[in-house]
Amino acid sequence: MIKIIETVRDGFQGIGTMIPTPKKIEFINILLKAGFEAVDLGSFVSKTAIPQMADTAEVIKCLDFKDTKSKLMVLVANRKGAELASEFEEIDQLIYPFSVSETFLKKNINADFGKAENQIDEILNVCLKSQKELIVYLSMAFGNPYSDPWSLDIIHEWIRKLANKGIRIIPLSDITGESTPKNVQEVFSSIIPAYPKIEFGFHLHANPNEWQHKIDVAYQSGCRRFDSVLGGLGGCPMTGYELLANVDTHALLRYFNDNGLKTCINENNLLQAKILLDKILIR
Repeated sequence: MIKIIETVRDGFQGIGTMIPTPKKIEFINILLKAGFEAVDLGSFVSKTAIPQMADTAEVIKCLDFKDTKSKLMVLVANRKGAELASEFEEIDQLIYPFSVSETFLKKNINADFGKAENQIDEILNVCLKSQKELIVYLSMAFGNPYSDPWSLDIIHEWIRKLANKGIRIIPLSDITGESTPKNVQEVFSSIIPAYPKIEFGFHLHANPNEWQHKIDVAYQSGCRRFDSVLGGLGGCPMTGYELLANVDTHALLRYFNDNGLKTCINENNLLQAKILLDKILIR
């Protein structure tokens, strides 16, 4: 079964105009009923750095969980954020945005490799106490534009370290357009057989005419977990490559349907969410 993760946070966080909290709540409530594996709805990070996510706690308090099986995810970048997130019983999973590029780590969360590892350990301790699961994203997993070292050996080294810490879900990210169908195939074909207990995912930012071939080779190489954003919103504001958007959820679902691949998405609920999203964006 294909798992699709709707990453609302990644879509909304770069929007400069503040989206009213009630509209976020209404929108996410529809998404929670659409059948996603998980919904990444917000973050507990600096309000100065990501002001759009400042109301994450308020949003969570007002969500309706009666008719959903979707897991609730939020991003945290340190122990303080994890402790704030752990106060919410409704949250199932915490996301830590690691990177195999130390330059991007510093740009994104002001950390070097040593500090990032310490933060992962601290967040893991919080997760164990609060019965949350920690998901660690490996960004720049297919190369980087900063001339930092990159190789398959480096990818394997970090996966081994994370696996030894007990991390069991590791999505690989390309948020600067460095991936190609060839290196997507090389990476997933190398790591998936090597770590059978790890669930790997694919988080892709790409131009609209470039994503499908990359998704296809990731699937053919064994990946079954894919991130997307309704409307293709987003582009990481910390990269300098904001114009590269997330894969559009409708387009991703159409790709899987056209290829006879089963998902659990309720397309009527998804359409309702898209209609509301269009109203939010043109208000």
